[in-house]
Amino acid sequence: MQRKSEKRTPSDDHAPSEKLPDMGRTAFSVWCKLMGIRVFSGLLLVFCLCASTGVARPQQENKDRRPEVVVLGIAQDGGVPQPGTSEHQGWTNDSMSRNVACLGLLDPESGARWLIEATPDFPEQLQHLDRLLPTESAPGLQGIFLTHAHIGHYTGLMYLGHEVMGARGVPVFVLPRMYEFLSQSGPWDQLVRLENIVLNRMTADKTITLNERVRVTPFLVPHRQEYTEVAGFRIEGPEKSVLFIPDIDSWEEWDSLGTRIDDLLAGVDRAYLDATFFANGEIPNRDMSGFPHPFITHSMERFSNLPAAEKRKVRFIHLNHTNPALWPDSDARLRILQNGFNVAEEGERFKL
Repeated sequence: MQRKSEKRTPSDDHAPSEKLPDMGRTAFSVWCKLMGIRVFSGLLLVFCLCASTGVARPQQENKDRRPEVVVLGIAQDGGVPQPGTSEHQGWTNDSMSRNVACLGLLDPESGARWLIEATPDFPEQLQHLDRLLPTESAPGLQGIFLTHAHIGHYTGLMYLGHEVMGARGVPVFVLPRMYEFLSQSGPWDQLVRLENIVLNRMTADKTITLNERVRVTPFLVPHRQEYTEVAGFRIEGPEKSVLFIPDIDSWEEWDSLGTRIDDLLAGVDRAYLDATFFANGEIPNRDMSGFPHPFITHSMERFSNLPAAEKRKVRFIHLNHTNPALWPDSDARLRILQNGFNVAEEGERFKL
């Protein structure tokens, strides 16, 4: 035991052999060599096992670079809460608010980004894209696809104007009547004249190839056409595809025009479908039977005979602020889940 008056240096702890007799030093050296060989052999064995099994060896994670769709909003045109609903909890509780229905389309391989719809919630939705796939430019969009000229689907274009972002040459993909509406109606025609946006005329049922990994096909949908026709979109990636129909008058009217939603469902892997209202009666003191949207209850009845795998493709979207299915703990949401369907959630992502 060392006395307190004695001082030790760091070298004292690492030179025990100097205090051993010759035989001790010899034995100690042999012991160290043997231990060194055993440690080296053990490490070599572990390395070999790792190489042969591939289980324990640390590996760099391979990121999934497939294109993807991200849900940026699920509400009807007015969002949730809507103006005039002063008692709504969403004014003070963000968990009770929802952005207007919108999809983002991202291609991590190229860094390209597109929006499906330009909603009144454009600022928040663009910021969401910036978090998922940052870009050095603003708005950093390779294009915006618009379904029609109802306020929740195109008025976000205003943020591209010189009063806000002063964007340059953002491609906006539209069907022919929407092309005429934007290029001839103020204030939207100013965006065209100042080249904040560049209109790209689409043709129904003609696929647009965005790059070697992403394609978008517009198609006509029967819905109120006060100013323009109404489009839906099929979005395709290397492996999977998505259907987007936020507005439609009825599935039966589409049947009469020669298109069955059941057939379109069979050809995609996920479908975001109009779910503006859950059922007749959700708006007090109004007969909703003539509203130009299929109730969720009717859609579930329409799809009731589909296989379970087909039902799981359906994500209801474009929900009005009165729709009880907005809330995960509601009886309406439970009924949807029990019938094999689901409701889109902001932030959900689907790889293509």
